[in-house]
Amino acid sequence: MRSDPHSRLIELRRDLHRRPELGWCEFYTTGRIVDALHEVDLDELYVGSDVHGDDQIRPPTDAALDRAADRARALGVDEAVLTKLEDGYSGALAVLERGPGPTVLVRVDIDGLPQRESGDDDHDPAANGFASVYDDRMHACGHDAHAAIGVGVAGAVAASEFAGTLKVLFQPAEELGAGAASVVESGHLDDVDALVAIHVGLDAETGTVIPDVDSFLAIRGFEATFEGASAHAGIAPQEGSNAIQALSTAVSNLYAIARHADGKTRINVGEIAGGTASNIVAESATLRGEVRGSTTALRESLEERARSVIESAASLHDCAVDVSSLTGAPSATCDERLVETVADAARERGADVVPEDGAALGGSEDATRLMRAVQRAGGVATYVGFGASNPTGHHTATFDVDEAVIPLAVDVVTDAVCAIADPAA
Repeated sequence: MRSDPHSRLIELRRDLHRRPELGWCEFYTTGRIVDALHEVDLDELYVGSDVHGDDQIRPPTDAALDRAADRARALGVDEAVLTKLEDGYSGALAVLERGPGPTVLVRVDIDGLPQRESGDDDHDPAANGFASVYDDRMHACGHDAHAAIGVGVAGAVAASEFAGTLKVLFQPAEELGAGAASVVESGHLDDVDALVAIHVGLDAETGTVIPDVDSFLAIRGFEATFEGASAHAGIAPQEGSNAIQALSTAVSNLYAIARHADGKTRINVGEIAGGTASNIVAESATLRGEVRGSTTALRESLEERARSVIESAASLHDCAVDVSSLTGAPSATCDERLVETVADAARERGADVVPEDGAALGGSEDATRLMRAVQRAGGVATYVGFGASNPTGHHTATFDVDEAVIPLAVDVVTDAVCAIADPAA
């Protein structure tokens, strides 16, 4: 392994990139993060279940947990770490206590996505031997780099003159919209005065820092299961109630819902399933989708309208339907005082700070749960973007980052953390 700290972080990023794991199953990922943090002079290191409260959104199946544990064990993850993960909670929280001062939380996420990674020669991870070893998942959003940055910040702040308490949260299950909720319930946020959440990429060039990624879209998933009556499609189709027909009507009408004048709204159906054979009127069919809005109120309004559309489609085709909400995250805004602290730190490091008046993420993030919890308690929060010259968009098979973003992000976040703790700053 290379000797200088930044090179070690790049090695860590590449190792995590080769072995991506999905939400709540980040067992190897957590183990590698814990190993890396053992090199930092920490006061506390919480792992797995010790990071979370009791309410786990979208928990994994027992089979998925068993596979994750077996895989991590085979790769040498310490049994003490695996014991902390066996309840289905993953991730870690590193704590530095350096005397009187504010408590600052830096949040990074660590999960991958259920997507096959490109093997093309012009895709850098494939060309350099660190593409995902799995056929069904990859780091297509930069969370491998986030984990490395979090380790780097912990080490750099530990070696600095920082005064106060630093917490670095390695949060699981962001892509499920799930991991932040149980952290909010854990009590680890109760004393946080300032929160800095980060993300790399965002279709910005390396060297660009966006200190106030804003205008998050509030999001919530939904699932609808239609139940009809089967019949022979040739002999007696009139005796059936076609669940697939009801689902198809619902999908068409969901996309026909008018946009809202008060702000952005989004709706998508991403999964459908149903039926058993071409000559049987389908008695069951299921769809899964999501609604988003530029405010939580707009999301709730769209969700209510979507439910009405789904129920009407079921009634039209003489089917019953069960509609349930899945996961969600609210909207959030960044605090100007903290935004300026990050912007100043970025300028001091020679970064291009743009834009001055914020940038819209255009998506959703469950870091908003953490931000709002800190803000409700009287603290401040911001969400910082670090350009990484990603060659293709997020959540694509060829997503990658310029690894130069890792040392820059470590330096900027470390400087910002130290400035938050310095009353003269």
